[in-house]
Amino acid sequence: MASWDYGSNAAYFITICTHQRVHVFGTVVGDLVELTPLGQTAWDCWYAIFEHFPFVLLDAFVAMPNHVHGLVIIDKRSPNAAETQDLASLPNTFGPQSRNLASMIRGFKIGVTTYARQRQIAFAWQERYHDHIVRDAADCQRIRTYIVENPQKWAADTCYTAV
Repeated sequence: MASWDYGSNAAYFITICTHQRVHVFGTVVGDLVELTPLGQTAWDCWYAIFEHFPFVLLDAFVAMPNHVHGLVIIDKRSPNAAETQDLASLPNTFGPQSRNLASMIRGFKIGVTTYARQRQIAFAWQERYHDHIVRDAADCQRIRTYIVENPQKWAADTCYTAV
């Protein structure tokens, strides 16, 4: 949404795809995703977001063969938010863009990409990502369920399974 401040307190549903939807993160077997080392790195990098952005709460997450879905909550009122106060005042190339959704996603993508390059894994992200601002508790629960059940619906998901 053009007028939305993506650094404001809110819950966000994120989808990030691999370039050309190449399957590099794992294989769906039954109702589970068996992650490759790169898929495990995507998982690890997602859960490391909190280490770099203590004002973020991480909710549901899934790494699928060619995309990830995650639910993040920015809460700068939380006690953890104070830990970033000094960092925010340091000079930085991105200015006020250092404490928002885009900076989190950028850091996540860099972490996974760095791992792949260091191991000479052919990998790239799709340039952008999809976000949805969570409207209310019912929307949040619907999204959480969608994320958790995503592996079970993989075979029927023509949006992501087409390579």
